[in-house]
Amino acid sequence: MVGSGFVSSIHAEALKSVARAEVLAVCSPTKGKAREFAGKYGIPNHFTDLNDMLALDSIDLVVIGSPNDTHCEIAMKVAAAGKHLVVEKPLCLNLEEADRMNNACRQAGVKLMYAEELCFTPKYVRLKGLLDEGALGSPVMLKQSEKHDGPHADHFWDVERSGGGVTMDMGCHAIQFFRWLNGNNPVKSVYAQMTTGVHKSKTKGDDNAIIILEFENGVLGVAEESWTKLGGMDDRAEIHGTEGVAYADVLQGNSIQTYSSKGVGYAVEKAGNTVGWSFTMYEEIWNYGFPQEFEHFVDCVLHDSQPLVTGEDGRAVLEIIMAAYESAGSGRKVYLPSANQADKPFKLWKEK
Repeated sequence: MVGSGFVSSIHAEALKSVARAEVLAVCSPTKGKAREFAGKYGIPNHFTDLNDMLALDSIDLVVIGSPNDTHCEIAMKVAAAGKHLVVEKPLCLNLEEADRMNNACRQAGVKLMYAEELCFTPKYVRLKGLLDEGALGSPVMLKQSEKHDGPHADHFWDVERSGGGVTMDMGCHAIQFFRWLNGNNPVKSVYAQMTTGVHKSKTKGDDNAIIILEFENGVLGVAEESWTKLGGMDDRAEIHGTEGVAYADVLQGNSIQTYSSKGVGYAVEKAGNTVGWSFTMYEEIWNYGFPQEFEHFVDCVLHDSQPLVTGEDGRAVLEIIMAAYESAGSGRKVYLPSANQADKPFKLWKEK
């Protein structure tokens, strides 16, 4: 494992449920963090230097949970060491980095798997099953929203490190979710509206976004993303079809309605400001599909099979994210493929 922050804690907890996986090492450049993380999760080896960790012959798969601006450099080293890799979202900062990562993994003969847990979230898997079995007819419109009061990792406030705001942090989930539901049909156009409404003192990035995808087969995808919603996480989806409609709420129905004057702690760490009314999750990590996701990735390595979400999927998501920032900056619909490039997506919005 590379990283010792919030998402790496989720990965470590999830991997406890994967019988065929053993976590052998963790690497973090921050002094003492890897040692502390290894002690907490019973990991036998800890490193501050990635090269030292990659020298372990017993490692087959590396999970990258470090800040966005480090993904490409780390992935290149992992591929050169002949290890398979899982990269936490977003894949990287720009399309040039995405191409370098995918090409390096192809040349090294290793798998690059893109960690999109919504494709494994049990309620959403059942939602897709309803669509695939024809219960809803043909899809007409797909909707997904994810909202809370701000990112868990501090680096996401810094657009130079993260590449953007809530669209990079959470909009990436909706985009791959829509592609998965719609059979990876190509996206024709993107329209987006973004604002920095609450967190102007913390970030130059967007803290609210509405993103509309138009697929070539006519299906519409509508994503609502927010870093300004108080009271904990909100994550829900809808499918509107020619023969029916279905609604799925990841948290409602799996939660305990709670009032606390102090705030509620979660399995991994406190998720947002939960003082007052909130919805307390049980088996939060399982309900989001992280163990199922890693069981799948481990199976792909063991049986040399194609992962459900690949590095190419991660690149496609990033291309759509960049089109969304371009659309928000120009005030117009952007058609794909777009010729506009930037080293960080937020520049297509803020530097117009």
